[in-house]
Amino acid sequence: MPRSPDRQEPSERAQQILRALIDHYVRDGHPVGSRTLARSTDLALSPASIRNVMSDLEEFGFIAAPHTSAGRVPTAKGYRFFVDTLVKLQPPRGKEVQLLQLQLEEDGQHDSKQVAATASAALSSLTSLAGVVTVPRQLHVQLRQVEFLPLSDQRVLAILIVNDSEVQNRILHMDRDYTADELRRAGNYLNEHFVGEDLRDIREAIVRQLGETREDMNQLMIDAVAIAQKALDLEIDHAEYVLSGETKLMDFDELSNIETLRQLFEVFGQQRELLRLLDRSIAASGVQIFIGEESGYQILDECSLVTAPYSVDDEVVGVLGVIGPTRMAYERVIPIVDITAKLLGSALNSNQ
Repeated sequence: MPRSPDRQEPSERAQQILRALIDHYVRDGHPVGSRTLARSTDLALSPASIRNVMSDLEEFGFIAAPHTSAGRVPTAKGYRFFVDTLVKLQPPRGKEVQLLQLQLEEDGQHDSKQVAATASAALSSLTSLAGVVTVPRQLHVQLRQVEFLPLSDQRVLAILIVNDSEVQNRILHMDRDYTADELRRAGNYLNEHFVGEDLRDIREAIVRQLGETREDMNQLMIDAVAIAQKALDLEIDHAEYVLSGETKLMDFDELSNIETLRQLFEVFGQQRELLRLLDRSIAASGVQIFIGEESGYQILDECSLVTAPYSVDDEVVGVLGVIGPTRMAYERVIPIVDITAKLLGSALNSNQ
C-alpha cells in the first residue's frame, strides 16, 4: 500500500535513528529511550542530540510516548515509512527454502487443502506469527447439470454437478419462496443455455443479464437469473482458508489482553471478514502490507497483515500471508511471504 507523500521527509540522521528505534522495539518490545540509542548506534551522538531528533520524529507522527514512559515506540505511520523506505530485507536461509520447497511439492501431489495447510504451518514456523493460506480455487469449473429444490423459510437447495462428476450442494437464501415448478423451470433454463460453460463465465453472463431492463425479461428469465446469481456466487463467501499458529499471538504483550484475543479468535473462526481483507490482495502484483488501521477492521488495529497472491498457469488461485502485531520483523517476514507464494504456485503448477 503506497505511503501518502508528506510535506517533507525526515533527515537522513532521523531516518537512521528511526530504523534503530524500530529494530530495538521489534526485538525487545519495550519503549526505547535516547540513552539506549546512543549506546547502540554508530552515529556518535549524545543522548541529548538523539532526544532532539526523536522530537522531530514525534512531530512527523512516526513515534510516540506510551503513557508516561520516557521511551518512545513506533506508530503505524512510522512502521509504514520504515517498510516503504528504510527496511533492509533479509531473505530466508537456503536450507529453509529448500525444505519448504520439498514439503510443498510433496503435499501438492495430494489435495489442495493439504498443501494450503503445509504452507500455512510453514509460514507460522518461519515467522513465529500466525500463518494464513486460502485454499486454492479450481481454475476451471464447468457446469454439467443444475437442479433447484424448495426448502422452508425462503431457502432453496442448489445441486450443481460440475466437471466430470463433482457434486456441489448450496443452500440459497432467497427474497421470497419459490414453488417446485418455478425452480424446475429455472433449472431447465440454465441447463439449456449454460451447460458446458465455466461457472465464472456463467456468473458474468448472469450479472450482465441482471443489468438488463425487467421489461426485456419474462418471468422465467427473471426467476432463473435471480436464483442463478445466488447459486453461482463464487466470490468471498465460498472461499476458505487454513490458519496456523494463531496461539503464537498470545506471546505478544500488545495482543495478550483476554478481550483482544477473544475478538481476534472470533474473527478467525468466522472467516468472512478476514477473507474479505485477503481478497483485497488478489489483484496485487506482489506483497501487500496492511499496518494497523490500514486494514479497515478495528479488531486488527494493533496487528499487521503481510500477504501475497499465488498463481497457477499465470492465474491467481489464492492468497497467503502472516498475521501478527505491528511490532513484527518486517525485514524477515516480507521475503518469507514472497518466497512462500512463489514456491506454493510452483508446487501446484508442477503437480497438475
